[in-house]
Amino acid sequence: MRKPNAKERILETASRLFHQRGYSEVGINEIISEAQTAKASFYQHYSSKESLCEAWLEDTHEKSDARLKAIIEAEGDAVDKLADYFDRLKSYLINSEFRGCPYNNTGVVSGEECTGIRKQILDHKACMRSFFRELAFQQSGDREKAEFTGDRLLLLYSGASTEAQTVKDLWPVDIAKAAAIDLIQF
Repeated sequence: MRKPNAKERILETASRLFHQRGYSEVGINEIISEAQTAKASFYQHYSSKESLCEAWLEDTHEKSDARLKAIIEAEGDAVDKLADYFDRLKSYLINSEFRGCPYNNTGVVSGEECTGIRKQILDHKACMRSFFRELAFQQSGDREKAEFTGDRLLLLYSGASTEAQTVKDLWPVDIAKAAAIDLIQF
């Protein structure tokens, strides 16, 4: 198996550290040290910590987007897909020790001047909104109703993730899942 090149090592290291501790709590020198690369290599691939964060968020989004598309395109009932997606949130929260959404966590510590980071966050959130709207459309067949319902589903999901992260417990996800299922079937 080939060893990742410097760019891949930097991104993998930053991904792990940013997710574990947050973008604002990790410095370039720590990333360079843990990635076992030279400072010159870092700057050859990333112009700044901000550009590395943008790459991390983009990589995270591409993986998430592929999962969302697979769910939408899969055979089956929209209600079951929705329930499964909330169950995946529970697994994610447990596996990440309740770190929560990397986009929310990064958005909280990034100012408006971080335009590339803000763009990644907004693009991801738009994708999530589209996902829930499409699930609602699969259930209702009515585009207008699906937009209204999908936006509510997104807020239930996002709120459940944030509250679970805050209380370090899964009950918010269970309650939001039940409410989401009720909502999509209405």
